[in-house]
Amino acid sequence: MNSAGYLVNNLARLLVEVLRKRIAPLGIVPGQFPTLLALWEKDGLTQKELLVLVDIEQATLANTLTRMERDGLITRKEHPADARARTIHLTNQGRSIRDEAYKAAAQINEEVLADLSDAETEAFLSYMRRVIGRIKEVEATS
Repeated sequence: MNSAGYLVNNLARLLVEVLRKRIAPLGIVPGQFPTLLALWEKDGLTQKELLVLVDIEQATLANTLTRMERDGLITRKEHPADARARTIHLTNQGRSIRDEAYKAAAQINEEVLADLSDAETEAFLSYMRRVIGRIKEVEATS
């Protein structure tokens, strides 16, 4: 198959499934991973800040945050300077799974890229970043 769309979709689907299996024991799902990564880097972000960082639709993020709050991973607090905004904070449970989640993701990357040399891995990742950037440019002009 020589369709970029098909191959990327298949790759993403397979990676998500492997990730889902590995992080399920931590009580999280792949859709929560980008939000957790952002909050592990900087806790107390607003939903608007998270939207920029995770690059997903607002409704999707809102649903994800609701589920994460229900599951005890985050809490929402009043923003200290903006009465309309709320900040999102990790709970102890949300913080406690960080190292295991990073470890699972790193192991998956190592395993799935094992057949590539270091140079091939860097090239592969670079190509993906370039294509993602190009898609965003095309979307912005259409």
